[in-house]
Amino acid sequence: MSETLQTPPVSSGKPAQPGQPDQPGRVYQIFREITTGNAIISVLAVLLALLVGAILIAFTNEDVQKASVYFFSRPGDTVVAAWNSVSGAYSALFQGSVYNFRKPDFASGIKPLTETLTFATPLIAAGLGVALGFRVGLFNIGGRGQMLIAAALGGWVAFALDLPAGIHLVVALVVGVAGGALWGGLVGLLKARTGAHEVITTIMLNYVAYYLVSYLLRDGFLKTPGSNNPQSPASKPTAVFPDLLGPTYNLHLGFILVIIATIFTWWLLSRSNLGFQFRAVGLNPHAARVAGISVDRMYVYAMLLSGGLVGLAGINQVLGTSTSGFDAGIDSGIGFDAITVALLGRSRPWGVFAAGILFGAFKAGGFSMQAAEGVPIDIVLIVQSLIVLFIAAPPLVRAIFRLPTPGQKTPGAKTPRKRTTTPTEVVAS
Repeated sequence: MSETLQTPPVSSGKPAQPGQPDQPGRVYQIFREITTGNAIISVLAVLLALLVGAILIAFTNEDVQKASVYFFSRPGDTVVAAWNSVSGAYSALFQGSVYNFRKPDFASGIKPLTETLTFATPLIAAGLGVALGFRVGLFNIGGRGQMLIAAALGGWVAFALDLPAGIHLVVALVVGVAGGALWGGLVGLLKARTGAHEVITTIMLNYVAYYLVSYLLRDGFLKTPGSNNPQSPASKPTAVFPDLLGPTYNLHLGFILVIIATIFTWWLLSRSNLGFQFRAVGLNPHAARVAGISVDRMYVYAMLLSGGLVGLAGINQVLGTSTSGFDAGIDSGIGFDAITVALLGRSRPWGVFAAGILFGAFKAGGFSMQAAEGVPIDIVLIVQSLIVLFIAAPPLVRAIFRLPTPGQKTPGAKTPRKRTTTPTEVVAS
């Protein structure tokens, strides 16, 4: 009769006490995961930008400048004036973008939030397109051109064709998105076939689209008959996005389409086989090619989808915002703001969605801040630029807030000793 006995592994160090976490501690591990993640950098970058914006607001305020003349005799006046200027400006920013407490009822008080969502709609769509390109390793800065082509083609369908209600809107939407997709796909095709860098081709195609649309508005099929202004005719009512909350608010169906686009982009990148190939190419195109992934084909597919999402922003402007006609400035700088939105959202669909709403709030509240407190609208642009600056320099943000560096060894933690002993079998007969 034989029996197999198994000895327990030899443990190194002190035995763990019941109810006590292992070193460095579960709480500390969670803290490190939060402080070394990308999300916290985005949040702190916004806070730093708002702090610098507050300093600029205080310096440009007339009351602060007057009180600073006698700062050394009565410093409290300068501090109070600075606080009043900053708090008043940011209070106006909040009331112009989220909720206006001065309105008599909730329906009118919530209107600033609907304006924020309206401004955010094209920013989110274009930001998703740029973020998709980032995930594949492509820097799509051709948002302006893609928006213009989408607006031109979809806008022509909106004012030139006579189609039944519903069908007219769908056709204009599909044609606009397809126009942006083809303009972006051309960039992917040039990169796949010739190796042309997407930054150069997108910049050049921005100019091509701008001057092409300008010509069509002046002398082509986009020109309004009998008018010398380079502006298209108004979109027909059958091709206009319906209002979501009634005629009192500007929020329209485009916001729902952007939510659907965000869900689609998230599913594409996180749950689909094509998204897996996109991410593989973005991480290492050489390794992806060795693994059997057609990198050139992924570039074309990615730019088609990226251009289509940016095209959604362009057609949103024509069918939802500028329904009375558009000109060559229909993009309103959204194509370039989308790069900031994608960076702030860390190229994650829901991060882009949140970043788009934040920048929509800046746009909606900036005008209120200027009207109520006399703060230059350029302050908002400076804050947006500083957000990009701080996001582009994570070590600077970590140094200011004394955050741990990712991968850094926990202070005071001992390196655990490797266990060299393994369970052995002792056979007794």
